[in-house]
Amino acid sequence: MAEDNRINGLAWFLAGLGFGALVGTLYAPKSGRETRHDLANNARHGKEYIHNRSKQVAERVGTLVDRSKEQVSQSIDRGRTQWKDFVERGRRVVGKQPSRVAAVEASATGVTTSTTATATEISPASESPVSNPY
Repeated sequence: MAEDNRINGLAWFLAGLGFGALVGTLYAPKSGRETRHDLANNARHGKEYIHNRSKQVAERVGTLVDRSKEQVSQSIDRGRTQWKDFVERGRRVVGKQPSRVAAVEASATGVTTSTTATATEISPASESPVSNPY
């Protein structure tokens, strides 16, 4: 926004400078031929300046556009990666739910399933069917 104001201000300054030069040249104590020659030279110089300045502005805008495209592309890639991670974490959480539900149901009914039985079968108390009398 501030750069737009500077460019706008610069354009008005240059317009005023050109107008002032034109008025000053018209009222200068020179012959008509010299005045026309000076006006033509000033017009050529102004044309060259504007041409060069417009090239510089076009290059700068092109650079800004390229940089913006790159930043948008990086942001999209980051977003996709974060989304894939989020989906994968969701799949893992959802994948764990059936075993958790089965364990809760088994503990509520007293029935052991294959996932809960492995924990009790490995314990030393359940290895020997005969209890120790001492």
